[in-house]
Amino acid sequence: MTEHIRLAKRVAEQLGCSRSTAEQFIEGGFVSVDGRVVEAPGARVHPDQGVAVAPDASLLALTPVTLLLHKPPGFEAGLGATDGGAQGSRSQGAPQAATLLGTASHLPGDASGIRVLQRHFRQLECFTPLPTEASGLVVYTQDRRIARKLAEDIEVLEQECIVEVKGAIAPGGLQRLCHGLSFNGRPLPPIKVSWQNETRLRFALKGIRPGQVPAMCEAVGLAVVSLKRIRIGRVPLAKVPEGQWRYLQPWEKF
Repeated sequence: MTEHIRLAKRVAEQLGCSRSTAEQFIEGGFVSVDGRVVEAPGARVHPDQGVAVAPDASLLALTPVTLLLHKPPGFEAGLGATDGGAQGSRSQGAPQAATLLGTASHLPGDASGIRVLQRHFRQLECFTPLPTEASGLVVYTQDRRIARKLAEDIEVLEQECIVEVKGAIAPGGLQRLCHGLSFNGRPLPPIKVSWQNETRLRFALKGIRPGQVPAMCEAVGLAVVSLKRIRIGRVPLAKVPEGQWRYLQPWEKF
């Protein structure tokens, strides 16, 4: 082991660059040891091992990413920072949705074309909380611009949800769901609500509050069976199965 040195030191010597630059190349997936990509700067290598840096290695390619997760029911997704799959549950009995973020759960055929790297699961922030019992789109981002956009504008971004209900709706109930109900003692603004089929309602609303949709449905004789968020602003969940995630593409804007 005394002959082994840190991979970052080896790369720095080979390239004649700083140790920090070498670490960024390694974490960017540009460095291989004996033909196998290694993303850990602290990995130990022997002098006889072949260390290669990809010809297209560039720090310009190390841009922050945004992950769009289809959260299943039973997982907690709240406000704040997370280390992705490395973080455990903050509340008893409700694992963190961020634990679902990993290479194995990446959507096959993701159209972004982005290479999955371990650094993509670090220093993620979430500004799109979703109740534990609900499912659907949750956003995790490393991009400060997107984080600021979501933090500042989440109240005015329209969110679309599919709500499965049971029971018989009261006469004029659909019209009341669209406009005429109150929540927590305050009149609700006009909301777009329509039937998707006999048991599912589509809600498109802004500034949604915890418990608001179930309370609205109860006020017109319906009980919520399930709730799924399928869009935030202009970004849809698309065809991402539960428990999987995809990258936000460069042209997608909230």
